[in-house]
Formats: sequence, structure tokens, C-alpha cells
Amino acid sequence: MPELPDVEVYVEKVAQLAAGHTLRRIVVLNPFFLRTVDPAPAEFAGRQLRATRRIGKRVVLEFEDELFVVLHLMIAGRLRWAEAGAGIPGKVGVAAFDTERGTLLLTEAGSKKRASLHLLAGEAALAAHDRGGLEPLTASASDFAAALRRENHTLKRALTDPRLLAGIGNAYSDEILHRARLSPFVQTGAMTDEQLAVLDAATRAVLGEWTARLREEAAADAVAGHALPRKVTAFRPGMAVHGRYGQPCPVCGAPVQRILYAENEANYCAKCQTGGRLLADRVLSRLMKDDWPRTLEELEERRAAQRGDH
Repeated sequence: MPELPDVEVYVEKVAQLAAGHTLRRIVVLNPFFLRTVDPAPAEFAGRQLRATRRIGKRVVLEFEDELFVVLHLMIAGRLRWAEAGAGIPGKVGVAAFDTERGTLLLTEAGSKKRASLHLLAGEAALAAHDRGGLEPLTASASDFAAALRRENHTLKRALTDPRLLAGIGNAYSDEILHRARLSPFVQTGAMTDEQLAVLDAATRAVLGEWTARLREEAAADAVAGHALPRKVTAFRPGMAVHGRYGQPCPVCGAPVQRILYAENEANYCAKCQTGGRLLADRVLSRLMKDDWPRTLEELEERRAAQRGDH
């Protein structure tokens, strides 16, 4: 799912392409994608796009007379830019926002259609889509600490809770925790002031660095003729641990570990983040019970035995 850095770059690029231009029409191919119909799509025709903004992981298009388009891309939703009046791609196309300058297309790959479109009138209606989480790049250190301490959860869950912090998901929470050298299972209620300060700094650094990096990639895409970013993904070569299970940690060289749960996974370095202790995977640890290795050393010993090493 596109997170804060990707959505921030989308918002900036769409503003560069279409802000100040008039919307001709909104076309929606999948009726399930359109979650609200008041105001109707036809009411946006002839109105100028005033600005774009981000609310959490949502892209917001602001038109004249306080009319808003709110796009939640979910896992597979992506934005493309095409010439004015361009048709919607048949297989993956979901919707089109046709302006006098060009057409903003929304596509969604895969069979599970989860992306959504809300059409809203007024700032109050828009505010209802804000889950209330702090913006991590602009919140004060004290507000950041207070948000994390509001409820007692594992750190991984707290970072990805949109009621606490805005825009952070599975991928960047892994990267933040690795940068802070904190376990994803640390309980927020037990964190020290020093740990929270380290986490705050790591959050700002990781999100800031990746936003800058994705801006550079988007600029390179534009030079190559792609108006919007081509590769919006949760798995990037420059990441430290996310999506790098079994590969060496860039800091210490130990193999990256993972925990599987629901439809997500947490990736971490046991040596950097948990003092060498392997976190119990809910599926495998229940299956293996007492055979579950507790440390990296035990894991390596078992692997060596399986290979027949001496």
C-alpha cells in the first residue's frame, strides 16, 4: 500500500500537472469504487482544481466551491497521467479525471478491488476522513511521545495505527524500527523517554529521506517521459529490512528475519533490534513449539545440521 512518501510525491506531481486547470468530467468504470454519490460526479464538471493535499495515505483533490475528491489507493491502486480525453485501460482501469490539460487515470491490478473514491462537499465532510493521527514529520517530539503512550500496544501496531500516526504502514514501520534499533514487539507503555526520542528521530529521518529519494526518482521519470512515478511499491532495493527476509542486514550482516501475521509481515534484524533473540512467529512457533529456535545462533546451528556441516 502506498505510504506517506509515495502519496506525498503523488500529491505534489498531480498538483504540478493539473492545478489551475478545469475538470471536464469524472468517469467511473467500477461502481463499487465510488463510495459516495452526493455530490454527484457531474457536479465537478467545469470546476477548477485548486490544490492537492494528503490526508494520511489518501490523495485529496480540492476543486472550486469546496468540492473534494478523496482517493484511497489501498494495496494495488496507482495513478497515471495521459493525454486529455484518453480512454480508461480496460483490464485495470477504474476511473478517469479528464481535465483540459490531460487525464488522471486510476488503475488497480488484481482481482481484489479495494481502492475507493469519495466525492465530498465542504471541509467538514473532508475532515471526517481524517483518522486523527499526527503527521510524523511535523509533530513536536512531545506530541509524538504522547501519541505513542496514549494506548499500550506493540510498537509495530502503534506505528501503523492511523489514529496515532498518519501515513505509516507495514513497509516504513519496518524501516523505522530498524533505524531506531527497536523490536517490533516492544510495548509502547513500557518505553522510556530516551527510546521515544530515538524513535521520533528515526521516524523523521526514514520518512524524510525516502520522500526526498522518491522525489528524485519521480523527477527522473518525468525526464524519461513519465509524468507520474512509475514504480510505486512497498518493496524497494534500498530498504534495510522490509521485504529482505534472509538477506544480510546492511548494518551488521546478520540475516533479516520476519514474523508472519494476518496478511502482513514484520521484517527485522535480530542482532540490531532484539539482542539476537528470534521473535516467535505465530504460525511456525505454534507448529514447532519447543523446536522453535530462540536465538540466531540456534537457528544457524540447525541450518548447519540440515546441510550436514561439521
